[in-house]
Amino acid sequence: MSTTLIKNATIVNEGLSFRGSVLIKDKLIERILPADSFENANHVINADGLFLIPGAIDDQVHFREPGLTHKGEIFTESRAAAAGGVTSYMEMPNTNPQTVTQELLEAKYKRGSENSVVNYSFFMGGTNDNLEEILKTNPRNVCGIKLFMGSSTGNMLVDKRETLDAIFRDCKMLIATHCEDEAIIRANTEIARNKYGEWVPFNQHPVIRNEEACFKSSSFAVELAKKHGTRLHILHISTAKELELFNNNLPLKDKKITAEACIHHLWFSDEDYQTKGAYIKWNPAVKTSRDRDAIFKAVLENKIDVIATDHAPHTIEEKEQSYFKAPSGGPLVQHSVLAMFDFYLNGKISIEKVVEKMSHAVADLFAIEKRGYIREGYYADLVLVNPKQPYTVNKSNILYKCGWSPFEGHTFKSTIEKTWVNGQLVYTDGKVNDAIRGERLSFNRL
Repeated sequence: MSTTLIKNATIVNEGLSFRGSVLIKDKLIERILPADSFENANHVINADGLFLIPGAIDDQVHFREPGLTHKGEIFTESRAAAAGGVTSYMEMPNTNPQTVTQELLEAKYKRGSENSVVNYSFFMGGTNDNLEEILKTNPRNVCGIKLFMGSSTGNMLVDKRETLDAIFRDCKMLIATHCEDEAIIRANTEIARNKYGEWVPFNQHPVIRNEEACFKSSSFAVELAKKHGTRLHILHISTAKELELFNNNLPLKDKKITAEACIHHLWFSDEDYQTKGAYIKWNPAVKTSRDRDAIFKAVLENKIDVIATDHAPHTIEEKEQSYFKAPSGGPLVQHSVLAMFDFYLNGKISIEKVVEKMSHAVADLFAIEKRGYIREGYYADLVLVNPKQPYTVNKSNILYKCGWSPFEGHTFKSTIEKTWVNGQLVYTDGKVNDAIRGERLSFNRL
């Protein structure tokens, strides 16, 4: 068996930061040792001055395969994840074809086993007419059910009240929702089109997809979940008003309704549309600085439980179209950990809280088996971060297939030095080991 000793690191784990060493044996963490201790190992890495953290687990990405591979692929985007310190991801079903049958879901898992360099899971998608397929989903090896309760995504828009009621009533798995009210968005869209024509300014995006649209849909999801006792997880919260729907007085293990914040809603505000335009056009929209600051505060106060990316690449050519033609979404998975380290180094959040929201809480929320923590017997999904080595994002080091980033030109204060997935060194010295393959996540659920 291969062994690796990572010695003298600052280990960040379970609310503590301490100097220590970690011994990896094959896929697992064999021992956690005091600093300066020594164990015989095939590989010894001196991590003095570096942070050793559990790999981030991103619960919301769009890797575009199958059918949209001109934007991204499981292989290319998982490489970017590895370079960014993300060791596991959960991918969304709005591909082509859409992942709305068990057969199509398993085909995706097969593709993941062949091409993903980090660990993976794939959501089963809900529609207005596939409840029978939803109920066949295995809770032990599938992360959850995804419902688009807003946003025009073809027949993946689930907008029939009786259908939603049946899904929330009968599905015993975690349901993750995209919440925006489609009727409100359509009405606002027509107002904007009548005023501006095709070239609506991008700063109108949060006016069209406004607070009212988000809150109406999110509150409806919460209403259904409370009615049926459903395990509900609301993705990418973008407004201050929605925060009143969530409880920070319960420990995560006791919550039946949870929430996610995304990097772009923590970093950008509507002021940034002036310089970035379509490149920060997401659904739900980036909104005001007041919304951004309230979301960040909710993360600190545990009203919001996890931090993710909603990584959703599009080509530059697609983004450089008019408002109605430029698609929503952007690539983030390579830079999410670095963004949160910037917040830490700027004094906005503790490093322990970063690890909690990007690793521990995701593992707990989804009941992922043996990941998300630095614990003996757990999988060695680990990341070394150098907090004193700046990293400037530019075309030469962007690994997304689309070739751009909303962070282009920004210099992060930290650098991802090394990433291990299942004990294998998948990223080091700026290079990804393309021969490594991640594993399908499993879940400790009845």
